[in-house]
Amino acid sequence: QVHLEESGGGLAQAGGSLRLSCAASGRTISSYAMGWFRQAPGKEREFAAAISRSGGSTYYADSVKGRFTISRDNAKNTVLLQMNSLKPEDTGVYYCAQRLASVHSTSANRYAYWGQGTQVTVSS
Repeated sequence: QVHLEESGGGLAQAGGSLRLSCAASGRTISSYAMGWFRQAPGKEREFAAAISRSGGSTYYADSVKGRFTISRDNAKNTVLLQMNSLKPEDTGVYYCAQRLASVHSTSANRYAYWGQGTQVTVSS
């Protein structure tokens, strides 16, 4: 079973940047698609970004497209989310997740493993 741990969250000003990291342990993630989801206070968890097994294909929610970049380093068993031009509406808990498949999905219920999340707060 894989253990996922997010880091890199914190407080940023609108227009600023943060880089989230997801470190996997217990099993290699190189065979599986990975995703980032987020949950704002009082709202449901929503898809933010995903990446295929090889890293050759990436997918983004319309709300983050052009501002966020997902990447992975399979040798280091990590997934990154670079977040630029942050907006107050990006505030929430960000979760890293792993599918048991090589292709991505935008549905949270198609991901088998989840990290505990890292808080991102963007002030205006």
